Amino acid sequence: MNDTKNRYVTVLWEARAKAGREAEMKAFMTAAVTPSRNDLGNIDYEAHEVEGQPGTFIIYERWENRDALDRHLSAPRMQELVPQLLELMEGSIEEGIRLLQPFRPAL
Repeated sequence: MNDTKNRYVTVLWEARAKAGREAEMKAFMTAAVTPSRNDLGNIDYEAHEVEGQPGTFIIYERWENRDALDRHLSAPRMQELVPQLLELMEGSIEEGIRLLQPFRPAL
């Protein structure tokens, strides 16, 4: 994870809907995207469905820093959404989280 004060934090989150709940989960995630984009410190927040894998979703998000991500995750809105999301998805939220660190080749 890249959480230095002057660098952004990138999160890649993958989740799979429970069988028969694919459309519900897609609608749920669609409704949750815009409020997250408006959270302080958000750079990008994009939801995707994996081509050829209906019900498999990936959210790509970038935050100005780790504090912005932590504020997003601890927001009352997010705490209310978690139980609803767990009803729709397989596994746990934590299983699908990947924190990415950018790197560039030396010049």
